[in-house]
Amino acid sequence: MAPVLTRNIVIFGETGVGKSSVINLMAGQDIAHISPDSHRCTLHWTEYPITFENGTRYKVFDTVGLEEPRLQAGDFLNAISNAYGLINTLKERGGVNLLLFCIRGGRVTATMQSNYRLFFEFLCEEKVPLALVVTNLEREVRMEDWYTRNMGHLEKHNIRSAGHACITAANLLDGRHKNKYEESRSILRRVVEAHCNASMEGWTGGQGWLTSFIGKLVEFVVGRPKKTDVIGVLTRRCGMTKEVARQVAQQIRDENQS
Repeated sequence: MAPVLTRNIVIFGETGVGKSSVINLMAGQDIAHISPDSHRCTLHWTEYPITFENGTRYKVFDTVGLEEPRLQAGDFLNAISNAYGLINTLKERGGVNLLLFCIRGGRVTATMQSNYRLFFEFLCEEKVPLALVVTNLEREVRMEDWYTRNMGHLEKHNIRSAGHACITAANLLDGRHKNKYEESRSILRRVVEAHCNASMEGWTGGQGWLTSFIGKLVEFVVGRPKKTDVIGVLTRRCGMTKEVARQVAQQIRDENQS
């Protein structure tokens, strides 16, 4: 009998959008404890295993996003280290199969745009399907109406997705709102199953991935990171030799000056 394949999902978004609640909704039980991302570094992650009733297994990587549109130098260095660890961990597990981008129903913010670019463009090089999860919609008559009204606004800000789930992840509701919570679980699972199926291979990064990621991430940094600091992170935390780290740091500097 063939081993059961586990698909890997990276879920991200700002603090307060309800990522932990979305994970619990998807799992059908409380497995993720709500904790503020503000105490953790950008791209730090926590893993949660989830199995659907049909036996499909998922590993969800709850990953810390940006809290501001820009990064300070220290956060930039931590993000490099965390990104390297995250992609290597996912590579060992078969790669990234799906990105879930959690946002609250409301206006598009600069931080929301930066998070989209950080994960979809920078981290996964636009090679992993992304599904939008819009939370906090229990007061909508039809939760899907939010997307109908805001689809053009999202596209105007270059936030595009392969699919979307308009939901509520608040499980302490009463009356008709409680019914929307159960409906939301079905909506979310259908989107996951549609865009994270067995025929898709996971993305594992490629040749030059880390150099490309760092070069793009520099765009978000306040000020100019020191070349010596970048080399230090690449050697101490990412396992590069000093010679390779110097070449990478120089290449990044050259690209950002051109």
